[in-house]
This record gives sequence, structure tokens and C-alpha cells, in this order.
Amino acid sequence: MADPARRQPALLPDLLDWLSAPWMPLLPFTAAHTFRVEAYVENDHYIVRAELPGMDPDKDVEITVDDRMLTIHAERREEHKEPHRSEFHYGSFTRSVLLPARADTEHIAATY
Repeated sequence: MADPARRQPALLPDLLDWLSAPWMPLLPFTAAHTFRVEAYVENDHYIVRAELPGMDPDKDVEITVDDRMLTIHAERREEHKEPHRSEFHYGSFTRSVLLPARADTEHIAATY
């Protein structure tokens, strides 16, 4: 019997692409623990945007860079009210984005 890894040498990259697909946060087991990001180049700058509605960037968001890995960590704290209905997700949310090889990690800026 043939070894599946030899027939499918690109299996791991395909899996990584699948896990980083834009629809991945829509799956039930990931939706509550992540947020959407987009990345693009504009005027020689690599821009990473995060969708964090209702978050206070000064209190709820932390951005770090380690080597070329940009990590955005946010936390939505549950308000102590008796909700009639709530569809909000509370807790910690983290996303990491690998920056391009030429990224100048010494001059990263965040705007809100």
C-alpha cells in the first residue's frame, strides 16, 4: 500500500491554508475564540487590520511582535448585568500574523 504522505507531499501546507481561511472563524468550535483580520500592502507599508468592534484599544487590546510574528490579544469582559438576550462572546481572543521577511519590526505602529 502506498504511503499517503508520499502521494500528498503538500498536505501540511494545504492544512495550514485551510486553517487560516477567511471562513474558519465561522466554524462553531473557533468562532468564540478568534476575530477577523486582513493584511495588505499600501505605500510600501504592510497593514494588518483587526475587526474588534466594541473593544477599547487602550484597555482591551495588546499588540506584540516577536521576531516576525505579530500577535493581537484582546479581551472582552462580561458586564455584570442581567441580559434579556446576549449573543456576545466574552473572554480572550488572540490572532497571530506572520509578517513578511522584509518587515521592519523595529518601526511598527498601531492606530485605532
